[in-house]
Amino acid sequence: MNEKQIETILRHYSTPLYVFDIKTLKNRVNYLKNKLPCDVSICYAIKANTFIVKDICDYADKFEVCSPGELMICIENGIDPKKIVVSGVYKDECFFEKMIDFYNEVNCFTVESLSQYEMLVRLARKHSKKARLLLRLTSGNQFGMDEKNIKQIISGYDKDFVSVAGIQFYSATQKTSLKKIKREIEYIDSFLSDLKSEYGFVSQEFEYGPGFPVSYFDTDDFDEEEYLSTFSELLASIRFKAKITLEIGRSIAAPCGNYLTSVVDTKSNKEQNYAIVDGGLNHITYFGQSMAMKHPYHGIYPNRSGGETRNWNICGSLCTANDILMKNTPFRDLKAGDVIIFENTGAYCMTEGISLFLSRALPQVVLIDEKDNIVSARQPVSTYKLNKVKREEK
Repeated sequence: MNEKQIETILRHYSTPLYVFDIKTLKNRVNYLKNKLPCDVSICYAIKANTFIVKDICDYADKFEVCSPGELMICIENGIDPKKIVVSGVYKDECFFEKMIDFYNEVNCFTVESLSQYEMLVRLARKHSKKARLLLRLTSGNQFGMDEKNIKQIISGYDKDFVSVAGIQFYSATQKTSLKKIKREIEYIDSFLSDLKSEYGFVSQEFEYGPGFPVSYFDTDDFDEEEYLSTFSELLASIRFKAKITLEIGRSIAAPCGNYLTSVVDTKSNKEQNYAIVDGGLNHITYFGQSMAMKHPYHGIYPNRSGGETRNWNICGSLCTANDILMKNTPFRDLKAGDVIIFENTGAYCMTEGISLFLSRALPQVVLIDEKDNIVSARQPVSTYKLNKVKREEK
């Protein structure tokens, strides 16, 4: 955001609020595509930010959804169902019966367990449809299935009602270790080769969640250019040539977002300076933040050139000692009415925070489109009605 945009936004909208820059978003997707091998597809995991789904419908090759709500968001935003991958550790049978009934319009379903597989096959038979599946291989946690269960499916699936397109694998987010990614890719490569040699199964697709890291703090030491270059070399080294799709959420969405919150009070307690803001940890979370000791990338409006620089503890309005956004952060002549701008907040912040705590309103969401038009995507939402008991006499 430039200063003129900030002025316009603050003139028309009240803090706290999120601002998502669509031009930055699209540039980010294009940047990733240019740095990755040209034959690799990108699947946007919409859990990272559902407000930007419509704006990248022509930029992402696929969209991953993990709940009925996320699926409805995609459908209502006009996303082609043929681009949707329906994932998630919990698949409600009633909902999936509706999905199977028109599954021909969905790209594929992931399978996280033998019981999920059996449910999908049963529903496919019931509706005389053929379900296209990706089998999720576990990395050693609650997600996916181990090799034994996947081989059990591969060894005898009903080809009249099931088409196994390939394997899905995801282990974690914010993976800065390319050595770990190298081990994962080699493991998948070996497993796909085993499936071919043991069962004659040739995987058409490999959907991989690489967990690309995002630089959130001023102490981060991360060379993304070198990282993506080495990552692309690792992908090229795969012997088993399946179609590769990268499932990415955080790395796509984070750079397009800013969170604006206003200083509403300042004080000094026991030689420590405190600034209270109208937002807080109910609105903003940074992966890897610990007790507010790290300083996220941030700015301030207005940005003064004069005045005394002092260290400030930036605290939210939740009336809990844990609501600290930054500790001992230098600001020049900080005053009530100033607006602190937290950067790289385009992923997860608006949904991972403890939104209902203290019954404060959900923040407004504002978009800056490619023509620099500023539009409201969501008005502030009152939450107190969600936290009160409505007693009904019987």
